[in-house]
Amino acid sequence: MISVRHQEKDESKVATIYDVAKLAGVSPKTVSRVLNGDAPVKKQTRDAVDAAMAELGYVPSNAARMMRSNKSGLVGLITGAISHGIEPIEPEGLPDLFIVQGIQHVMGSSGKTLMISDTDGVSDQVPHLIRTFLQHRVEGIIYVADHHKRVTLPKVPDDFPIVLANCFDPEGHPSVLPDDKQGQKDLVAKLIQSGHRRIGYLTLDRTLVATGLRYRGYREALAEADIPYADELVSMGYEEGQERESQILMQALDRLLSLEEPPTVICCGNDEMALRLYGLLRSRGIRVPEDISVAGYDNYRVIAETLFPPLTTVELPYFTMGQIAARHLLALMSEQEEKPELPGLVGSPVCWRSSVTALNTVSVLNSKGRNNQ
Repeated sequence: MISVRHQEKDESKVATIYDVAKLAGVSPKTVSRVLNGDAPVKKQTRDAVDAAMAELGYVPSNAARMMRSNKSGLVGLITGAISHGIEPIEPEGLPDLFIVQGIQHVMGSSGKTLMISDTDGVSDQVPHLIRTFLQHRVEGIIYVADHHKRVTLPKVPDDFPIVLANCFDPEGHPSVLPDDKQGQKDLVAKLIQSGHRRIGYLTLDRTLVATGLRYRGYREALAEADIPYADELVSMGYEEGQERESQILMQALDRLLSLEEPPTVICCGNDEMALRLYGLLRSRGIRVPEDISVAGYDNYRVIAETLFPPLTTVELPYFTMGQIAARHLLALMSEQEEKPELPGLVGSPVCWRSSVTALNTVSVLNSKGRNNQ
């Protein structure tokens, strides 16, 4: 009976770092090094400490470790992805959600705990959320925007790590952004290589940062191919805050089709606009791509891969942007003296599908047919 009572007493005892050290045959300081990762420890020693902790059921005190190391192990993430598009009326991409997934993919293997706060679509919430994170002693913050834009953040300590994803601010915090200009330029250049010279462009709202950048890419591709820019081929197909989106797009399409020399291909500001354009063209008896080619932007696969024909578009690398933002924040949070360079722009590759007809190929085939007659 005495031995049973003694055994029960031992089982109910809370293991300490000294118990782990005794069982592993090392000093308490070595156990501390294993727990905190603040000094090199041989693999054999680390394995012995891990085995001792498992046998004793030792649970480290995060609070105590935080006080000793002055690090919380927490990373704050501000986004609108959770509340964004809960019941979407129209098919659309979820860039902020894909960015968050990329961030989580990196943070999940870093040993850090990601704390996510949602703005509920209200940008005025951001300063409050940042202050709350600072009160909880997070080691760094990532702010994710739903589209490429300029943001304003509250004042934070100069040495506090903050990384912006899909946005930028006047203070010059590190930003991870899509290369919108190069993406549009590469798309138009590939259309030109396929024999298109009359390239229509239905843009998003011109107040958007991405629209201005992509417009520059469109013009640069034309200029490098010695194709004169024609203002009549460019029209806004979507206006921010307008409920009559279909009417705006319809009017823009009518202007393009009424030209003396209509475009052979129409680039759209995003894949959702391209989806609408498919319907408008077919309602007029115009076939895609036999009569006119169509290209989008985003590579939102729910649209691009299910349309018939599948849509040629440009990939917006949201998942990769999230990964880069997370890795950069971890680097800023590290104790290394030399801080990493800004992540900068992330490339947007062209996804070529069958919504675009290669006119130069068609010309070659037609000439071969005539020669055989």
